[in-house]
Amino acid sequence: MTEPQTHTLEAPGAVLHYDVREGDGDATPLLIVGSPMAAAGFTTLASHFGDRRVVTYDPRGSERSARTDGADENEVEEHADDLRLVIEAVGGGPVDVFASSGGAVNALALVASRPELVRTLVAHEPPASSALPDAEAALAISDDIRATYLASGFGPAMAKFLAFVSHDGPFDAAYLEGPAPDPAAFGLPAEDDGSRGDALLQLNMGTCGAYEHDFKALRAAVARIVVAVGEDSGDTLAARGARAVGERIGVAPTVLPGDHGAFLGGEYGQTGKPDEFAAALRDVLDR
Repeated sequence: MTEPQTHTLEAPGAVLHYDVREGDGDATPLLIVGSPMAAAGFTTLASHFGDRRVVTYDPRGSERSARTDGADENEVEEHADDLRLVIEAVGGGPVDVFASSGGAVNALALVASRPELVRTLVAHEPPASSALPDAEAALAISDDIRATYLASGFGPAMAKFLAFVSHDGPFDAAYLEGPAPDPAAFGLPAEDDGSRGDALLQLNMGTCGAYEHDFKALRAAVARIVVAVGEDSGDTLAARGARAVGERIGVAPTVLPGDHGAFLGGEYGQTGKPDEFAAALRDVLDR
């Protein structure tokens, strides 16, 4: 596999950065996406697919891909159209897509609107709060996290986010009545440094989980949709979201090794089960 070649792409309201690694085979190109996780988070995973052309990118508002319109939120429809633009820029579809977390939400929206661009989508743990039985409580918590960020800054909001996504099981109205988690317990600063614009806590927090998926279009899509859940993820939000999506489109979840970040091989200081995960993902894509 060649070293990644970086390209830029003008999109409405943003300049997108994407990277292309040329493989030595002729298998279907593979687009690997997250949100807000950027291309840098998928270096290890990409290295396992040297027989393919692998494309990664930074979603709008994340790392290299700056918004240019001053908007303070990203819409899922914008992300989905950005994916379309990237696919068209690298030669058009159909491509295979591995999409994790918010990236899976965005890729499901792409498949609902432009299914012909995708051969197989592996949607890994989309945090589809709107599809949960406890959607009202889960979405209220997301809104509270974003409001905390805007009022108090990164540390207090990120502590709430980490507690939210690691919670095992459904949410109820009483969740928000409990004491706020201490940022120091997560190694986070309590002070507000005044910065705003965080891709997770401001740009995507209020829109990603709240997105209403077009399940009718997904059920009818020509693209093959694989909904994936980590074997170690339990009943955390993203795992529950994946199961809810699978149920609504009639697809039994595929269990992959590890948890939500199993593909990481040291990126952002986190290491999952990258070798096992990549092997299992290859098996799913080759079916």
